[in-house]
Amino acid sequence: MRVLVYSDDASTREKVRLAIGRRPAADVPLVEVVECATQPAVIKHLDSGEIDVAVLDGEAVPAGGMGISRQAKDEVYDCPPICLIIARRDDRWLADWSRADAVVAQPIDPMALAEAVAGLLRSRSASRITSH
Repeated sequence: MRVLVYSDDASTREKVRLAIGRRPAADVPLVEVVECATQPAVIKHLDSGEIDVAVLDGEAVPAGGMGISRQAKDEVYDCPPICLIIARRDDRWLADWSRADAVVAQPIDPMALAEAVAGLLRSRSASRITSH
């Protein structure tokens, strides 16, 4: 399964990649992480249909993960589940607006992020099985 990680900050992408690891939970398949630093790259990968889960940095600039999430949910056919990383608890309402499927707060708790991604991978697998 492929997990897209978006942030303009390389250290944030690395923290996410390390938290997810090769297998975020024992009952999900091995994952391949695809890193992106720009909005056009994210949309290109999501449009390809080859991404199973996306983890987007809500604080990325110039295009924040919340706006990209909203755009993807509106425009990408069979949009994969999205986990949004937010900086402040008060941003949860914006995460709801962005239609993110999961939210993890900064600083990144590796266990919480791995658990959120594993849950989204499970739901993506289940939705693909039932749709075929």
